[in-house]
Amino acid sequence: MKEFKPKFGIGVVLGNNVRLGAGVIIWNYVVIGDNTIVGDETKIGSFCDIGKDVKIGRGCNIQAHVTISNGCEIGNNVFIGPNVAILNDKYPVSKRVTPPVIGNDVIIGGGAIIMPNIVIGDGAVIAAGSIVTRDVNSGAVVKGIPAKAFMRREEYENKRRMFIGET
Repeated sequence: MKEFKPKFGIGVVLGNNVRLGAGVIIWNYVVIGDNTIVGDETKIGSFCDIGKDVKIGRGCNIQAHVTISNGCEIGNNVFIGPNVAILNDKYPVSKRVTPPVIGNDVIIGGGAIIMPNIVIGDGAVIAAGSIVTRDVNSGAVVKGIPAKAFMRREEYENKRRMFIGET
């Protein structure tokens, strides 16, 4: 990663040994814990709490009020909607953390909760408000409490294109 001075809003707090890639933008009142890595061109919205030892890939868009617990791994080009919680302790406060791993090109809708020890495969979509309690296969679109697969990413993309008027 290139060294440079990223764009910060007000009230940003960085822990020790935080590494930020080129073109990173961090909005207001964000806390990032020790030893966290944020990839190039990633944007982090206001009021996010990102734990220590977190790895966030390049080109991610993390909306406001997102919590990412210690040790989580997030791939490249991931969209995380507002008010998402990515958790790492199945029985708080057990101190036995098992953070989730989120693949590349994943979309997580607003208000979703990702439980500990979950793997979300590349290209998966998590519907808004869902609670993910089991691994999500690559390319699956899941919704509900608990989240269950109901379509594939290809069908989601076709519906998205129709919605925005693309053919």
